[in-house]
Amino acid sequence: MIRLALRQFRAPARTAAAGLVALAVVVLVTRPGLVEAAAVARRACGPQPRCAALTAFAVGSTTAQTAFGLVVIVVPALIGAFWGAPLVAREFEAGTHRLVWAQSISRSRWLAVQLAVVGTAAVVATALVSALVTWWAAPLDRAAAAVWSTFDQRDVVPVGYALFAVAAGVVAGLAVRRTPTAMALTLAGVLTARIGVSTWLRPVLMTPRTTSLPLDPDATGYGWSGNVLFGMGPSTLQPTPPDLPDAWIQSVDVVDTAGHPLTDPVLRATCPALDDGGGGPARHVPAAAQQQLHDCVARIGERYHQVVTYQPGDRYWTFQAVELAVFVLVTGLLCGFAWYRLRRFRG
Repeated sequence: MIRLALRQFRAPARTAAAGLVALAVVVLVTRPGLVEAAAVARRACGPQPRCAALTAFAVGSTTAQTAFGLVVIVVPALIGAFWGAPLVAREFEAGTHRLVWAQSISRSRWLAVQLAVVGTAAVVATALVSALVTWWAAPLDRAAAAVWSTFDQRDVVPVGYALFAVAAGVVAGLAVRRTPTAMALTLAGVLTARIGVSTWLRPVLMTPRTTSLPLDPDATGYGWSGNVLFGMGPSTLQPTPPDLPDAWIQSVDVVDTAGHPLTDPVLRATCPALDDGGGGPARHVPAAAQQQLHDCVARIGERYHQVVTYQPGDRYWTFQAVELAVFVLVTGLLCGFAWYRLRRFRG
């Protein structure tokens, strides 16, 4: 049975090996230049831990970093669609399930062996991709001191995504019994899961820390609150987030001593001269308007301060381990459901 599963998996394994070799070549060719550029920026900074040179280096490498990050994001989804979804669906489509499951090998053993082969390959492939990209991007991550912005593209969590994608593909194949449909459902399911985890689950995995700082008139802007996805709120003061290396800053709020947020009526009453068009695209602001905002923040700062909610950098690996465990647990539940459905299948 193991030999049969390995023989069926030869073509996907060769494709994955070719892709890994290509990625390794690109990484080995481009990383020396990245390391040299990071060293030049570090020397320009001197004893300062961060400076404009490091920021410029990080910004200048955004395109390459995004491309490598997309590889890590896409690989688990493709593994689920092309390895997990056809695992059972192709047997139904070809009608071979009647022959395979009529042999001396039980359905449970057949599923266990198939999942073991594909799951092991998924773990190895994704771990290698993540390791290559993590190693390549190390100079950029150190320069930006913002490891949370690429959290799902580094280290061990992509392995959890790949395992989940394989299990989701198997369940989709069992449900619809058509490979193309199962592949589409798998891609949609993986995308939905990743958005849900990053938007709702990850922010509440651990209680964040908070720190209070006075409002700085020279580092506080004015613009819309909220975001395009969940709706824009009224224009309000926008303090510049403090420099917390490797921290995940979740929110920066302006509150009074009792913890009540700065409201639009209070802001308007205190600073009636503020421009209502505070949001929108960046544009030149006259010196008089800058001085009005400076004076406004100074007056607001007499009663209000900023509260920064964040996850410190030393929790990074805890979050990695917890999120990996969550996806492994969900993978186990999906595999258990697939085993249950397969045993009850009649046909």
